[in-house]
Amino acid sequence: MIPWVQLDSAKTPDGAQQLRLKRRGAEFSIMLGTNELMNSRLSGSEEALARLSCGKIAGHRQPSILIGGLGMGFTLRATLAELGGDAGVVVAELVPAVVAWARGPMAELFGGCLDDPRVTVRETDVGQVIWSGHGVWDAILLDVDNGPEGIVHKGNDALYSATGLAAARAALKPGGVLAVWSQGPDAGFTRRLKQAGFTVEEVNTRANGKRGARHVIWLAVKG
Repeated sequence: MIPWVQLDSAKTPDGAQQLRLKRRGAEFSIMLGTNELMNSRLSGSEEALARLSCGKIAGHRQPSILIGGLGMGFTLRATLAELGGDAGVVVAELVPAVVAWARGPMAELFGGCLDDPRVTVRETDVGQVIWSGHGVWDAILLDVDNGPEGIVHKGNDALYSATGLAAARAALKPGGVLAVWSQGPDAGFTRRLKQAGFTVEEVNTRANGKRGARHVIWLAVKG
């Protein structure tokens, strides 16, 4: 079997942990300690995040999309495939090394999507982007952690709090959608979304088509 090779590492934003980029043949993995955050063979649920979100805003003219977390580009690529030429997509990625990996060793995975004229990449906290605008976004897609619990960056917890959800709702246009990816269900988060005034749909999906780990996507629509 081909062994894993570590290509690079980077500190998490709080400096307490380390992200590691590994490769085995054509397969990539990003690890946090012993936890695999993402793998290039498992893209189904991230692509579903984009597809389901774009479906909620079908018909919106010149849609503006905010994606929190660049990862391996699965959500970004799928979003671009769903949208027309009049769309604008901003990707907020907090860890500069992840952007460097996307343009370097993982460039083949991204297939040139970072150079798409519809795309802007900002090396910043997606929370700051959300809180800086009102009525700006047609969709906000969050895949910045393993769900509504900040294991990669504790600052992400604020995104899923009542205050963070209120800020996200304010940042959305009427009929806009807040979509959140998670490795598993969280009844408390579903409740907070409803309390924040969203109409909520919870979708179960798979990491790899009809197989792989079960993941959850929340689709929260602003009325």
